Amino acid sequence: MTEPNLRISGLSKSFGGVRALDGVDLTVPAGQVHALLGHNGAGKSTLIKCLGGAFPPDAGTIEVGGTSHARLTPRESIAAGVAIIFQTLSVVDSLTVAENIFLGQEWTRYGTVHRRAQEDVAAELLERVAASCSPRDRVAELPMGQRQLVEIAKALSRSASVLVLDEPTAALSGAESDALSERVEDLRSQGLAIVYVTHLLGEVERLADAVTVLRDGRVAHHSTVAGHTRRGLVEAIVGRPEPVPDDLCSPARTAASATVVARDGTSALPRVPGLVVDGLCGPGFGPVEISVGEGEIVGLYGLMGSGRTRILETLFGGRRASSGRVTVGERIVAPACPADGLAAGIALVPADRRRQGLFPLLSAQDNVLLPSIRRLARHRVRALAAERRVFRALSDAVGLRPARPRLPAAAFSGGNQQKLVLGRWINEARSIDVLLLDEPTQGVDVGARQEIYQVVSALTAQRGTAVLFASSDPEEVVALADRCLIVSAGRISGELSGAELTEAALMSAVHNVDNTAPMTPEGAA
Repeated sequence: MTEPNLRISGLSKSFGGVRALDGVDLTVPAGQVHALLGHNGAGKSTLIKCLGGAFPPDAGTIEVGGTSHARLTPRESIAAGVAIIFQTLSVVDSLTVAENIFLGQEWTRYGTVHRRAQEDVAAELLERVAASCSPRDRVAELPMGQRQLVEIAKALSRSASVLVLDEPTAALSGAESDALSERVEDLRSQGLAIVYVTHLLGEVERLADAVTVLRDGRVAHHSTVAGHTRRGLVEAIVGRPEPVPDDLCSPARTAASATVVARDGTSALPRVPGLVVDGLCGPGFGPVEISVGEGEIVGLYGLMGSGRTRILETLFGGRRASSGRVTVGERIVAPACPADGLAAGIALVPADRRRQGLFPLLSAQDNVLLPSIRRLARHRVRALAAERRVFRALSDAVGLRPARPRLPAAAFSGGNQQKLVLGRWINEARSIDVLLLDEPTQGVDVGARQEIYQVVSALTAQRGTAVLFASSDPEEVVALADRCLIVSAGRISGELSGAELTEAALMSAVHNVDNTAPMTPEGAA
């Protein structure tokens, strides 16, 4: 039996009483691609960060190449032979390929970097991963697929024996994804132990020798890939078998409906349209047809790279539409910038709230009341007493804790930061007809997640706001949406509502589940 390059035993990690990992075991031999699957929040990222030295585990061991560790620092992880390629690449755009590969481990002679020697070795490493770029190319000028190969070449330069790829194809084109798959197969044949984190079951079928599913911080399923159906993996990820309609995503279901369908399957009267999108095209998506009624919550569910975020950003004016028509109420609007979106009655809560939604150094009160300060002012002087009253009311409405108006936004937890951004638009609800939410509870704990759902539901019920949200979490879609539109390759490929709207149905829709075909590794009979 091949000695494992990586063996994780009983790994546990908690954050403030919340168990992120609970006795996880994972073994990856040399020359194996091991797929790691699970919902957002299942524990995959925590496991990777423990392996990379970012988080110290509370219990358990990590064994790499026969040497056992109770914990690793980032430097110790690299020295042990672990290389992690995250979704957000760590390459420096302004440097050359060779400079990136040797960054932090430069070869010097008499105090000067030996560039020629670095470039010669970099060329060999690039050839090993079949990259088409040159050691002297600037990384900023490379396509995303080549940048990823530079990261892998950098890992190989440090004699990595364990390679972790975190959603490696999320930002790649189809051709780049196919090329990366070939490189992964090459690296497997070179004896690396590869942990492959993905949401794409097609990649599992094509590349993986074994698969482990995490759910709620525990190993919910482990097996070799051969002989399993996609449906079986979907059920392992979801946690329970659920019926999947036979006509899932049939052509008749692709047009968005403005009719309310209750969870018991009965139909109600048509809603008054709050948002109507007709043939909208933009960068990386289209044409799409979407209708959201007043007081309705509609989800956009799809895998990373499906186009769901681009749709929301284009509706808000963050991206330019190339064609199509958008109607808010009875008004045709064409936002060319976010200010136009707000003027048209459209607000967006972005997925990256820290960089795109908040002003971290400003106080909580200023963050919430930014759009309202002028309206509350008297004779062009800020009405501080009125601002405090409004902030207190909004804090109560969204359950902000602590409700300290002067505390900088950066000092709040992720869930409370999201409440600050939501509170901003709840306060402006009289002028907001359409609320767009991108991954509304990403990085938010379970308690805050439920409070955010209640806030959004109350906004639609009390103000009649039309809500369109994008999510990669099927559990969230089921909990929040009245209807859900399936997004694939930049288009709406189906719709689920009522009793059909289940986690298994959502995952089956985006993965095109075949109920009978066994999952076999590429090349097997």
